[in-house]
Amino acid sequence: MTNAPVYENALIEQAVNPTFSNRPVHPGMPPLDLSGKATSFFEFWPTQLVYLPVVVQWLLLAARYRSVNLPLIANPKIPLGGMVGEAKSDVFKLAKGEAKPFIAPAVSSIIDKEIATSEQAAQIVDMLADQGMPFPLIAKPDIGCRGVGVRIVRNQQQLADYIEGFPNQASLILQELVPYEAEAGIFYIRYPGEEKGQIFSITLKYAPYVFGNGTDNLRTLIESDPRAGKIAHLYLTRHQQHLDKILPKGQPFRLAFAGSHSRGSIFRDGKQLITPELTTKLDEITKDIDEFYYGRLDVRFKDAELLKQGRDFKIVEINGASSEATHIWDRSASLKDVYKALFYQYKTLFKIGAINRQRGFKTPSLKALWQAYKKEKMLVANYPATE
Repeated sequence: MTNAPVYENALIEQAVNPTFSNRPVHPGMPPLDLSGKATSFFEFWPTQLVYLPVVVQWLLLAARYRSVNLPLIANPKIPLGGMVGEAKSDVFKLAKGEAKPFIAPAVSSIIDKEIATSEQAAQIVDMLADQGMPFPLIAKPDIGCRGVGVRIVRNQQQLADYIEGFPNQASLILQELVPYEAEAGIFYIRYPGEEKGQIFSITLKYAPYVFGNGTDNLRTLIESDPRAGKIAHLYLTRHQQHLDKILPKGQPFRLAFAGSHSRGSIFRDGKQLITPELTTKLDEITKDIDEFYYGRLDVRFKDAELLKQGRDFKIVEINGASSEATHIWDRSASLKDVYKALFYQYKTLFKIGAINRQRGFKTPSLKALWQAYKKEKMLVANYPATE
């Protein structure tokens, strides 16, 4: 990594110092246009409100297909199809052949609070050394969603601090910090038995920044920013120790690391990156993820043009049945666009589930779904804060 081009090291430098300078803030990405409106009028509505029409559609589809839980076998080798409560490490284990080199290396460990935190951190560091995975790394819960609990750990002490705030007997993942700033969510669909799939959506995920003016402190910069000010509570809590700092003129400060809309990242529709070459590469990769047909692959990539060629990217997460085609959170999207995408997604989800039912896969019970939901909700409430 020390011989990597400068722009590839920008992410590593930010991992150490969020006020890094003299580096492009979004290397490899198409330019981020911040002119015009900052958000769509519904962008930060409660999720339950946005999804209410989808619940109605789900019930209508359940009546049509005579099964309310058919989507739970859309990806039949992932527990509950990836609807809720699946472990990321279990999904990674489904990858073989062509898929494995494209997935960022990761290890998992179950936290045992009966072992001293420092001792457990040392044990994990030994395991990381065996895998050739140096700091900094990404720490995140094995079970979780929407970027909850995602942090950069830069050394063994930060790993110990992360473990200290982690729920007992819960599993965490430590993953290679892919040295590319550029990030996207690629929503992929392929019907069982078919050779070719489709990329339904690409969402470009931009880290939010404010820039110093030599006068205002970080708190003021956040609160006065047209977009950041709308969700200032996220950033003010996250950066308490820096809020009184006055940044030099032009100095960038990264407000969020996790590429999640609910954690503050900026999403833009990236449909211009969908190409036959990238689709073919995802066909090859997903065929080597056992019985994976529907979901979003979150990737980091070196450069947008190379991504279009199906080159130089790493998958950092594989999301199943509950995935969103997250381009719907682009500020230019309309509610009509949102429901066109969501209704298509869930119609497809039922259709794939019906095909897999015909192939002999059995749907899990609603009780299993409810238990997984309760477990995930309990864990999410107790994870460390997101970076």
